[in-house]
Amino acid sequence: MDRKRLQLLLEVAILGALSFVLDNLTLFKMPQGGSVTLSMLPVIIMAYRWGIVGGMLTGLLTGILQAIIGGYVIHPVQAFLDYFGAYTFVGLAGVTFGWLNKSRKAGKKGSMAAAIIVGTVLGGLLRYMAHVIGGVVFFSEYAGDQPVWIYSLVYNGWYMIPSIIICAAAAVLLFTTAPRLIQRT
Repeated sequence: MDRKRLQLLLEVAILGALSFVLDNLTLFKMPQGGSVTLSMLPVIIMAYRWGIVGGMLTGLLTGILQAIIGGYVIHPVQAFLDYFGAYTFVGLAGVTFGWLNKSRKAGKKGSMAAAIIVGTVLGGLLRYMAHVIGGVVFFSEYAGDQPVWIYSLVYNGWYMIPSIIICAAAAVLLFTTAPRLIQRT
């Protein structure tokens, strides 16, 4: 195995485990699942260090760990939506990797921040939509008399929107103050 591939796999393992740990350090927890955490941050870090593949692998590992250790699974499709897929989609934050790297090389912190925010919001919204779809399909009994789509959007939004904002702010702070984190050694 070459050095670069080994480094990628080690970082995926370490940051995937860190993401799992951060998921258990909650700022706010919803009654039927979901919480405000920094669990997406390590996935975003990998997406900006290694691109989409690194981010998605880290997200997949995070989802696997969450499903196996304490996940609430009622159906394989629900497991995919709420765990495997949801966190893997966060890795798509790396679509702005080129923009971020170009801005870093030019020393443009404002443009770096914009790239980080756009990527983080994109990855976070994709995770949010996976949870919304899972809520509509598998947890509709909690909606009561209201439309299930509205219920799922609101319920999942209560923890996903703050998580996206907090992770975007943390990622901007991290990468603009220590841009070397984007560079692989």
